[in-house]
Amino acid sequence: MVVEWVRCPHCESVAVMKYGITANGKARFRCQKADSCGRTFIREYAYQGRLRQVKRQIVEMTLNGSGVRDIARVLQISPTTVMEELKKRPGRASLSTKPLSRGAVRRRSQ
Repeated sequence: MVVEWVRCPHCESVAVMKYGITANGKARFRCQKADSCGRTFIREYAYQGRLRQVKRQIVEMTLNGSGVRDIARVLQISPTTVMEELKKRPGRASLSTKPLSRGAVRRRSQ
């Protein structure tokens, strides 16, 4: 008999316990590190859009200039999944492309 340890994909802890089953019959697990993690997860997702590697590829492809529909077609996931993942990412207000020339234009006197 082979024992296979289940690790939390978020914190890499082996303190994991079975936490029920999903609607399609897959085992659900929960990390027991409640102070730092406590998340639930499934070992093998049926939908590829839930995988961490795919989410990372979404961001990388966006930074390379790919559009939402192009990313969805290449990764074989829904465009809605691509949009939702991009909405989760924080905005980069400090990297604004707007010019900082406030005083460059004189005001007209009345």
